[in-house]
Amino acid sequence: MTTRPLIAIGAAAIAALLTLGSAAASAHEVSRHGPAPHMGVPYHATAYPATPHIDQRQARQQGRIAHGVRSGQLTRHEAHRLERQQRTIHHMERRAKADGIVTHGERSRILQAQNRASRSIRNQKHDRQHY
Repeated sequence: MTTRPLIAIGAAAIAALLTLGSAAASAHEVSRHGPAPHMGVPYHATAYPATPHIDQRQARQQGRIAHGVRSGQLTRHEAHRLERQQRTIHHMERRAKADGIVTHGERSRILQAQNRASRSIRNQKHDRQHY
């Protein structure tokens, strides 16, 4: 007989925890794109202090440039110009992070610059100019 009351108490406790958990989750609903629009924060105003994807992409692009130099696909002049482009993007990112918040617009401009840099790297590596 003691097991039935314990089971009833256990079921009630689980139900209460689930109710509290779902209420807490809806009170702090945040997707990977920022707070939900119904939370009173417009999407364009959402911002994040960290830029891990931008940093990872910068590292990959730096690696592509280094590989191009090692393989002879890039001349020193081409590599210098591409490195300067990477520095410009790095400075854009630093300026965006300076106030502790990277807005959607800042992130968009950085990504556009990274896209341009990626195309430049590809074009320079495949333009058949070698050492």
